[in-house]
Amino acid sequence: MKYIDRKGNITIEDNGQDKFLRHLYNDRGGRLCLKVLIQPFVTKLGGWFLNTRLSAFMVPGFVEHNRIDLSVCTRQKFYSYNDFFTRRLKEGQRPVAEDESVLVSPCDGKVTVSRIGSDSRFFIKDTPYTLERLLGNPKLAGHYLGGYAVILRLTVDDYHHYCYVADGWKSPAVRIPGVFHTVNPAANEVYPIYHENTREYCLLKTEKFGTITMMEVGAMMVGKITNLDQDACQVKKGAEKGYFEFGGSTIVLLIQNGKVRLDADLIENSENGYETIVRMGERIGKSKLSKRA
Repeated sequence: MKYIDRKGNITIEDNGQDKFLRHLYNDRGGRLCLKVLIQPFVTKLGGWFLNTRLSAFMVPGFVEHNRIDLSVCTRQKFYSYNDFFTRRLKEGQRPVAEDESVLVSPCDGKVTVSRIGSDSRFFIKDTPYTLERLLGNPKLAGHYLGGYAVILRLTVDDYHHYCYVADGWKSPAVRIPGVFHTVNPAANEVYPIYHENTREYCLLKTEKFGTITMMEVGAMMVGKITNLDQDACQVKKGAEKGYFEFGGSTIVLLIQNGKVRLDADLIENSENGYETIVRMGERIGKSKLSKRA
């Protein structure tokens, strides 16, 4: 995997997990196992174990391996792995860009930006997607033709709480049941995973950025997407929207054509095959209604 931060520093990884997932998704034997692993009951079983006190023994090794700084968290001791995974950061650790014309990242993650074609298709790496299948709503899909899909992939070492990207009025949540593929790029190269995975979305109607679709996508071992507000309500930029439980996961933002000027580095890096590392609350674009970028 190829990452780049916003200062231009490049990281290229090919770890044991990536190699295992390529085997799982590309080899005949691996695909036979995969049919079982992506089923909801497997994820629920894994989630059950990760909520037990027995799972807490995994935390120290994970923290050391991924160089996670627990001093920035509100607690340093955890009663289960999932308690650790859903840990909270101390206030001020993820400052939110205050300018009302700035669109912010909803989460920590690795960003890919894709233009949405007039036929509703867009690409993540070389895998084609359509808005109709992603949303399950052809009428809604039509509002985003010519716009952008912003895919923010969270890995297990990321902070898994997420926030609203702008002030606005959110719609009730819509849930689309599915399976639980990993969101690792190894899977996306083989399956249109975001078409198949369990996901949940709402519409965020804003003054500065048009109507943004915010979608959370569950993944292998992520049995629970927890959104705090299920009903329609007024929300503020930077306010917590929800969190994922254990595993990698993804947030997809759909942005209407002509409403947002996404930051150039995110687009350029995506075109060059890099995922850009971002943090929750930092700028990812600016309203096109603003006079200055």
